Amino acid sequence: MNSETPIITNETPAGGQPVGGGLKGNLFIDENNIKPEASSQTDLKIDPGKSIAEKVEQRVAAEWPELQPLPKGLPPVEAFDFRLLPITLEPWARDICERIQCPPDYVGVAVMVALGAVIGRKIGIRPQGETDWTVIPNMWGALIGRPGVLKSPAMEAALGPLKRLEAQAMEKYQEEQKTFVQRQLETELRLVAVKKKASKKLESNPNADLSDLICQDENPAPILKRYKTNDSTAEALGDLMRQNPNGLLVFRDELVSLLKNLERDEKSEARGFYLTGWNGDSSYVFDRIGRGLNLYIPAVCLSLLGSTQPGKIAHYVRSALNGGFGDDGMIQRFNLTVWPDTDGKWVDVDRPPDSEAKNVAFQIFSKLDGLFPAEIGAEQDKDFNGNPDGIPYLRFAPDALELFREWRKALEDRLRSGELHPAMESHLAKYRKLVPGLALIIHLSNGDIGKVTRGAALKALAWADYLETHANRLYASVTAPEISAAELILKKLRAGALESPFPGWKIWRAGWSGLTDRDVVKDALHLLVDYGWLRMNQKYTGGRPSEEYEVNPKGVAV
Repeated sequence: MNSETPIITNETPAGGQPVGGGLKGNLFIDENNIKPEASSQTDLKIDPGKSIAEKVEQRVAAEWPELQPLPKGLPPVEAFDFRLLPITLEPWARDICERIQCPPDYVGVAVMVALGAVIGRKIGIRPQGETDWTVIPNMWGALIGRPGVLKSPAMEAALGPLKRLEAQAMEKYQEEQKTFVQRQLETELRLVAVKKKASKKLESNPNADLSDLICQDENPAPILKRYKTNDSTAEALGDLMRQNPNGLLVFRDELVSLLKNLERDEKSEARGFYLTGWNGDSSYVFDRIGRGLNLYIPAVCLSLLGSTQPGKIAHYVRSALNGGFGDDGMIQRFNLTVWPDTDGKWVDVDRPPDSEAKNVAFQIFSKLDGLFPAEIGAEQDKDFNGNPDGIPYLRFAPDALELFREWRKALEDRLRSGELHPAMESHLAKYRKLVPGLALIIHLSNGDIGKVTRGAALKALAWADYLETHANRLYASVTAPEISAAELILKKLRAGALESPFPGWKIWRAGWSGLTDRDVVKDALHLLVDYGWLRMNQKYTGGRPSEEYEVNPKGVAV
């Protein structure tokens, strides 16, 4: 055997022996045809003192690119700070989180959505100094976490004051219903008597004047004041909105089920209704056979709160970003989306709730429920006749306005830079409503009156910074499944479960945990090719070409 440079071929020559096996099982050396020949891809000089196998290793390594580290699955997020909340509600939120042992993000978001729902259309904020641009503080929130991280208990606890308001409204409605039934019976008896008198009068004079007998007694049916609903059709929501013009909270424990349901063709109108409701100030008209035409709603104001699991929301976001049905800005309307880290230690806390903090929270909600804008210094436009017109509103105090202007200038520059992903660009664009809306909620919940303070504006901007990190994680989740799958494929290769080259079907047909989804596996393989861990070859067998993957030997032992 001479010691000159070997030739690496992809075919087995006569008498040739495979070298190395495994990952190099397709590389063969013809020891009778070894010539000093430079690689087609490199001018690497082979050390003549090395063995044949070592020479092959050196040549193969020269033909493969350097490995690039795989991207991380999910970017980091900011931890929740209780100081983001109105100062009046901090003790109550801390108490809930300590007793339930849930991430504080879940309670914080649920509290802010509930506050925005109670305020609703009673009052808005005009973020600029002179224009009539008005923001309604209704909010959409999504809590993301794996099963068992106590998303539902956190939401239920945060909505406690809303439930008490509902219970009080039901008691009032039941009392009004008793009075209504009694008056309705009186009206019916009176109507019978009037008919008898009218008949007698007409018998004596067919042209007699009956105007003195006509009963004008009005007895309108009572309306139950509603704060939230769980599972309503768009038409039913429209009826509820007509009866409750201040707005409603739609509370869904499993959020993606609602989003997927709204993707159905027959639900296109319902989807449009929800999209309209995010603004809080847009009118809507239902024209449906069987329900009547021109069912007009002056303003649809929907708050939305729900939870979901990482895999479900990632699948939905993937569809939206790839031009699927969700590519209409629906997911970007969930400004209060949180996906916290949930690996902290659990502590067994067994004590009664902080009743004082809980009662303060209820008082805040109750005060906002009965809010009279004029009493807190709100302004309101006038129509041509001098009558009040539109939503009462507050504006920022001068120092708060300057702060908001500075923030918005930076935001608008980012949105126009072309550096953001279109999904993230759309998401951040809706922070124009988020920040002033949160500032108004914080201002009112702290019991402040008059112009919205700089302190409330600072907290709203801190919310925006915090929430942007969670939005980054939300949109990064689109690639997270394929990154996890790529890491699992590398583990299988290093364990010898796959030999190079291999077809992709060998992975998903094996039934390995985390590698059963064909589309995810294909995306993972393409990711490994992009980062230099694999090389894809087309294999022709007379029919449709198939894909085979060679493994970069540099990465097998890493």
